[in-house]
Amino acid sequence: MSEELNGASKDADGLNERHNARMARKKEVVDKKIDAAKRNAGVLVITCGNGKGKSSSAFGMAARALGHGMKVGVVQFIKGAIMTGEENFFRRFPDEISFHVMGEGYTWETQNRERDVANAEKAWQRAQVLLSDPAIGLVVLDELNIALKYKYLDVQQVIADLQARPEMQHVVITGRGAPPELIAVADTVTEMQPIKHAFANGIAAQQGVEW
Repeated sequence: MSEELNGASKDADGLNERHNARMARKKEVVDKKIDAAKRNAGVLVITCGNGKGKSSSAFGMAARALGHGMKVGVVQFIKGAIMTGEENFFRRFPDEISFHVMGEGYTWETQNRERDVANAEKAWQRAQVLLSDPAIGLVVLDELNIALKYKYLDVQQVIADLQARPEMQHVVITGRGAPPELIAVADTVTEMQPIKHAFANGIAAQQGVEW
């Protein structure tokens, strides 16, 4: 029995030594990357893809920004038919976050392109105000990708306005179907890919999880 314990102890010691050596090498690599990244600038972040979590990620960033004392601006494209949990929550902080819901709901429900275009144009006018305000540290443009995908807005105009924003202002854009022109000018792009989703198994959208 004691031999087995001694053997297990030696195996554990070897595993720990290999782990420590691997982490030391990894730290060298990470430290070099950190040392090379010295420039401060506002970043353009895109969360896209068919998986769940795009808006959730953006509103997590909004909460993070508020936690650092930054002011936040939100414009929601497309959405608007129902009151979401994030709207209910963030409207509790009117001095810190400017929240604008500018859509009428999913495009397959509205079935009116002319009205959808008009709503998107109004929403972008609101976004332009936020993007020109240096006091706002983070702007969330929720579901903007959808408005661009269906060509409700001119992608080149959107890019021009994004690039003209204050130097230290961050922007996060969400929605499926991000146009390649927008991806090309973004700093960080994350694509959400579905592996499993409860809806496909007959579970209805759940309050606090989906909306």
